[in-house]
Amino acid sequence: MRPVFVQFRCAPGKTYDVADAIYDREIVSELYSTSGEYDLLAKVYIPEDADVGHWLNENLFGIDGINRTLTTMTFKAF
Repeated sequence: MRPVFVQFRCAPGKTYDVADAIYDREIVSELYSTSGEYDLLAKVYIPEDADVGHWLNENLFGIDGINRTLTTMTFKAF
């Protein structure tokens, strides 16, 4: 499994709805409310054999109320 961090910018007044929808899908290991340009930060483990973009698009990005996302890939450094 490959850890990926995804930040979500939500439509005004929709952050709690988006967070609930993310939790309902039971695919994130951690989900935080954040300050700054984005409203939520999720840590997601994606199967090694999956295409990250397709996997995220099929499992997360179709949630109503998401205006923008920022995905940060991780790499084994040591």
